[in-house]
Amino acid sequence: MADLSYHDARDIRNAQLLREMLPELPPFCAEFFRGITPETTPLTRLNYARDLLIFFDFLLGYKACCAGKTVPEITCDDMAQITMTDIETYLDYLTAYTRGGKMLHDDEAAKERKLSSLRALLRYLFKRERIPSNVAALVDLPKRHDREIVRLEVDEVAKLLDLVDEGGKTLTPKQAEYHKKTRLRDLALISLLLGTGIRVSECVGLDLNDVDFSVNGFLITRKGGQRVVLYFPEEVADVLREYIDERKTIQAQPGHENALFLSTQKRRMDVRSVQNLVKKYASLVTPLKHITPHKLRSTFGTNLYAETGDIYLVADVLGHADVNTTRRHYAAQSDENRRRAAHSVKLRGDGGSRPPKED
Repeated sequence: MADLSYHDARDIRNAQLLREMLPELPPFCAEFFRGITPETTPLTRLNYARDLLIFFDFLLGYKACCAGKTVPEITCDDMAQITMTDIETYLDYLTAYTRGGKMLHDDEAAKERKLSSLRALLRYLFKRERIPSNVAALVDLPKRHDREIVRLEVDEVAKLLDLVDEGGKTLTPKQAEYHKKTRLRDLALISLLLGTGIRVSECVGLDLNDVDFSVNGFLITRKGGQRVVLYFPEEVADVLREYIDERKTIQAQPGHENALFLSTQKRRMDVRSVQNLVKKYASLVTPLKHITPHKLRSTFGTNLYAETGDIYLVADVLGHADVNTTRRHYAAQSDENRRRAAHSVKLRGDGGSRPPKED
């Protein structure tokens, strides 16, 4: 796969993983995945397969028609007997279930994704007249409860970048030694996350030739395979230029020669390594917040919305298909507003202070 792009190689790996899973699934699933190939990515189909396997396991222990069967023995006739109540029971089952010897718990978002996977399968089987109805379409998606939005404040962004740039006393001796080798890479990577709102999966897929300093932009592959150009500010351009000068002196491992961001093993960085990198620095700056690459993306989105007030622009830059997703996340009150509210109410009138105790 040396001559393939990162994204093409990833699609091939995901297609291979799906092919390996097919014997574990009912035979009609192979037809389903072939049928939805033109409109889905290999990763989407792989995630569908993983979700559906959980549903089929549930059926074996719940539905009488599937008792004593294995998952590959489930038929379309069995699927035709599924009711709305069965699916609602399945969603409740996902609240706490055991898989691979581990107790798992799905939140509303995970339940919604698994229901969407089941809906896609039943919709396909109904369309192909393999089942008489699609009862999943009648089941409402789980209601999502608003979560507290975690992001960095302006002063925390500055502290984070200073720490990555300069190291400092907060790093352990081992971290400080490692920091000397990775300072430019780490600064360029975190600056890119904060300065463009790029997804971590898009970031690790960047190649050296994707960056064009004549327009201060880089080419990324969005979800679904769409190729778009993201632009970065001059502050990001400065650190990125410095890092790329260093990167060009590093001889990468075969198959990773084009990767923009390399690990210390001289291989393309993966999502997990970027997550660990962000966690390492952010936990030293703001230990009470669980900061991930996605939270840096949220920080960018919040700042862009605060500066422009244009929710459609924010949605476009972040690559959101639905502007309501953007509005839900970035039009909320900020921590700064809540802190201002805390100082606006005086419990003891204009004085606002507790009277001294008498002796």
